[in-house]
Amino acid sequence: LGYHIKANPKYGSEKKGQPTTYYLSAAPEPIRINCEYFYVDVVLSPDPNVFHHTNAVAGLKEGGVFIIQSDRGSPDQVWADIPEHYQQIIVDKQIRLFYLDAFNIAREEATDTELQLRMQGIAFQGAFFAASPLAQQTGLGEEKLLQAIRSQLEHKFGTKGARVVEDNVRVVKRGFDEVCEITDKEVGIQAARLIDARAEPKLPVMVRRLPESAAPSADIHRFWEQTGNFYARGMGNDNLTDPFIGLGVMPASTSLFRDMTGIRFEHPQWIAENCTACGNCYTVCPDTAIPGLVNEVGQVLDTVVSRVRKNGKDVHHLPRAVRQLERSLRGLLGQAAESDPVGPLLQEAITATVNNADLAESERAELKREFEWFNEELDGFQFALSRPYYTLPEKKAAGSGGLLSITVNPYTCKGCMECVAVCDDAALIPVRQTGDSVQQLREQWNFWLDLPTTPQKYIRVDDLEQGIGALETILLDKEAYSGFASGDGACLGCSEKTVMHLFVATNDALMQPRVKAQLARLDDLIGRLERHIQLQLVQEVNVSDTTALAKILSRNGDHDLTLSDIARQMEDMQGSQPIDPAWLKRVTGLLSRLKDLKWRYLEGTGGRGRSNMGMLNATGCTSVWGSTYPFNPYPFPWSNHLFQDSTSLAMGVFEGHMAKMAEGFKAIRSAELELSGQYREAEHEAFFTYFTWEQFTDEEFLLCPPVVAVGGDGAMYDIGFQNLSRLMMSGKPIKVLVVDTQVYSNTGGQACTSGFIGQVSDMAQFGKVQKGKREVRKEIGLIAMAHRTTYVLQSTIAHANHMIEGFIQGLMAPRPALFNLYTSCQPEHGIGDDMGHHQAKLAVESRAYPLFRYNPDKGKTPAECFDLEGNPAMFEDWPSYSLGYLDGSREKTMDLPMTFADFAMTEARFRKHFRMAPPDTWHDDMVPLAQFMQLDAAGREGKYPFIWTLDKRQHLSRLLVDETMVKSSEERRDFWVMLKAIAGVKPKAPDTAAGLEEKTRRDVVRRIASGLLRLAEGGGELPADLLDGDDDVIASSNASGAAAMAARPGAGVPAGDYMAPWLDTDECTACDECTNLNSAMFAYNEAKKAYIKDPLAGPYRDLVKAAEKCTAQVIHPGLPADRSEADIDKWIARGAKYN
Repeated sequence: LGYHIKANPKYGSEKKGQPTTYYLSAAPEPIRINCEYFYVDVVLSPDPNVFHHTNAVAGLKEGGVFIIQSDRGSPDQVWADIPEHYQQIIVDKQIRLFYLDAFNIAREEATDTELQLRMQGIAFQGAFFAASPLAQQTGLGEEKLLQAIRSQLEHKFGTKGARVVEDNVRVVKRGFDEVCEITDKEVGIQAARLIDARAEPKLPVMVRRLPESAAPSADIHRFWEQTGNFYARGMGNDNLTDPFIGLGVMPASTSLFRDMTGIRFEHPQWIAENCTACGNCYTVCPDTAIPGLVNEVGQVLDTVVSRVRKNGKDVHHLPRAVRQLERSLRGLLGQAAESDPVGPLLQEAITATVNNADLAESERAELKREFEWFNEELDGFQFALSRPYYTLPEKKAAGSGGLLSITVNPYTCKGCMECVAVCDDAALIPVRQTGDSVQQLREQWNFWLDLPTTPQKYIRVDDLEQGIGALETILLDKEAYSGFASGDGACLGCSEKTVMHLFVATNDALMQPRVKAQLARLDDLIGRLERHIQLQLVQEVNVSDTTALAKILSRNGDHDLTLSDIARQMEDMQGSQPIDPAWLKRVTGLLSRLKDLKWRYLEGTGGRGRSNMGMLNATGCTSVWGSTYPFNPYPFPWSNHLFQDSTSLAMGVFEGHMAKMAEGFKAIRSAELELSGQYREAEHEAFFTYFTWEQFTDEEFLLCPPVVAVGGDGAMYDIGFQNLSRLMMSGKPIKVLVVDTQVYSNTGGQACTSGFIGQVSDMAQFGKVQKGKREVRKEIGLIAMAHRTTYVLQSTIAHANHMIEGFIQGLMAPRPALFNLYTSCQPEHGIGDDMGHHQAKLAVESRAYPLFRYNPDKGKTPAECFDLEGNPAMFEDWPSYSLGYLDGSREKTMDLPMTFADFAMTEARFRKHFRMAPPDTWHDDMVPLAQFMQLDAAGREGKYPFIWTLDKRQHLSRLLVDETMVKSSEERRDFWVMLKAIAGVKPKAPDTAAGLEEKTRRDVVRRIASGLLRLAEGGGELPADLLDGDDDVIASSNASGAAAMAARPGAGVPAGDYMAPWLDTDECTACDECTNLNSAMFAYNEAKKAYIKDPLAGPYRDLVKAAEKCTAQVIHPGLPADRSEADIDKWIARGAKYN
């Protein structure tokens, strides 16, 4: 058309959750004005819920065009979704209303998942030209118009190939053809449960449960009334001007104001009977939106009865009847399989309870009605009979099993579907969101809120401070899981948030029992000190002088007698020593300080007690999604200043924080000295005057909420690196959390020193001269090790137990700790919203991001302090994986090395380094990349490295790898070799003749033991291949024998003897804990059931850890033959309970 165009977006700094408005103007002459547009001709809304939070027709001219996204099946349904007052505006202004299901077009047409949202916009372009009067006004026919659009698309996407251009043209054409106008617009037709955007929003459910603060600036209820409710209605610009806004301060947890219902189109649905309780879903969820919970049967029934009463129902028989119901239900549950749904069994038990009740008919009718109320409250809430929480506890003690529930929080779920992606049991499925489904989610969430938290017996952690057990089960505790509020503006599936959630939950789980014990200690001290003061004050009353007491009583006659009267008369008769006012002032002041300290732990100014940590956040993604006004997801003190100085701020805050903690410990120590009679003013006054955190005991240090500095790789690797280095050298026990996205995510994806060779980003573009980033990746973990003062962890969200164990060790260490965590950035890495966990796992398996820990307290040599536990194929350059493919119609598999390039080809940031080689171009000079990297320069001449992949038909395909990707893969391999050298990891030397004889003897003993166990359990005759069978068969054919061994732990095994490990393969639930820990030791058979592949492929501690973490608890570590392993006695003791 030759038009001049001006376009600009208007958006806040948040990543997700607030509407973004894009303005476009087009005219034959230059457009001089720069401003937001209010009066417009056309409005396009890809948000189907736009009318529920925004007046989207404001300023739209009479006769204008409005196009909205909708997947409704008819125009009438689309019209009914629009609130009535907006319907009236549309009719009055004669606005032409169109709708288009652009999401469906994008899903069907986009060849890449990450292109779906962009494709939706392309479809709206076609709809715009079909619905707007522009084509008609300019005389463009459909054919000429589409040809003009094709020309523009070729200009924009031509360099990306003809396929990309054709994909876009096809989407534009579908948008042009499929847009539909709504002509029948009767005002007043409304869909069910339609919310009026003008109505005063209700106080959010979770905010109602929070106490009011005594300080107005920190009061979340005041903040809701004056600020939050305006934002909830899309009226953020209409806030009242008050002193609090000028402060730039938000109360804690204000992100609870947010309701994410409007930004998702699907939500997960839990299928209880398929659930194996692996915990992957609630562990990986970045939005704390799918908590797991385990409750005793009685707790569930009592909760329902309580809800019936709370809703005003007068129940006479139900409280007693549920006790009988519990007995009946337990009987049915005991006969049920783990895959049986609990709901029908509960209804069967209710029917039996009513029928068997010893009541008159009228009373039986009342009981039946009360159970109807009971069912209304339960309202289909699902529970699962899982092996770790019901079956196994019931085997140990009848009545001890618990019911597992997985519940979606409708207020924080953004619909990223990562929980669905990590569920291998089809226990979570995505479903389309409807008004009815949202209402059901909210009702089930309200029920979940009333359920008590998971009893400690179901949290499968033996000692949290030692990291013993299935550590992710700490998230079953409501307080630990909900310590991070969510409701923030992070992108869908943001891995940074998963890291933050796991860190906050770990710290909360550590602090809770310490604070509980501290409160008990304070209660005891306060009680004893009060009695001590009382005794000192009345000791002048000599109760042993009965003669004096008799005289006082006779003098008093029939008048009332007080303690002060007795003391005064005793003093008159006997004389007394005056009370030391200095002592009295000191001890009463001490008592007051103890009571104040208790109040701070329990309530404090904010009403929520003392915080479990304080956080200093560097500017970046974490500060933006975590603090965009007025939504704050953190329930503890949080501050942000600049990009580079969070660690420096943390050092100052730490000193002030420790000074405050020291005051509390002074009071406690002084009280204990006073009560023991050991307080010496001259000695202790001087000591306490200079008492600092460096003199804290271990118990006192662990009671101090940690000061945590948080930042991205840009803040910590680059601009703030000197600040971080200073903190580490200071030795102050400040904790540093680095969310490593390998790019400057917040500012648009600029290159960072944390990036990999060849990574394409802003300032590291791919072109003729430069092929992405040139420099090797900076390894902050190695740099931190060189400081020799700091605990270092490098981990990923795909290895939650490894990460949580590292958090525990770092938080417990009285030294600085650096937690460097791999975090996928969906938009910058070019991956799907649900792929964070998958890519993190792939990063470790491809050596892109090895797991390691460095603890200076472990010893003097690097090998003593450094461990690579959790990495696959420890002795190999590359792990291997099995690639399944179709050869014609036959299914085949091929074992291949997992190189860095195999990881890189799955992400858009590396895509330009690969080129597909059609099968007709294959030749003998094409060499697999792993082999190519083993060749010298001369051997590489004329060779073309490639990696195997699959095409859409699941046939083998080759991806050619460019020179930059070869260098990047070599760099990652060499880094892995360096790490192994630091850790002292070397392949075992070949066995000598004597060694082979001993190994053979142990093998024979192990096979015979396995055969005898099967025989003892009724397995028939000994297998014919007992002495020459396959190791894998022997290792995996032990389910029944294991049951016998588990029933008599350690039976008949003298101390120091070898006991072969075994695994109840048939009971395996494929939770991946053992294979993630050591894939050389554990493997899956064809039925996806685990077996012990090689019990000697790692240290004995791997067997013990696998047993502790195993969801189904089917691993039995036995006893080691080699007792030379470090701390072997500790590991044998830890493993005993699983034998």
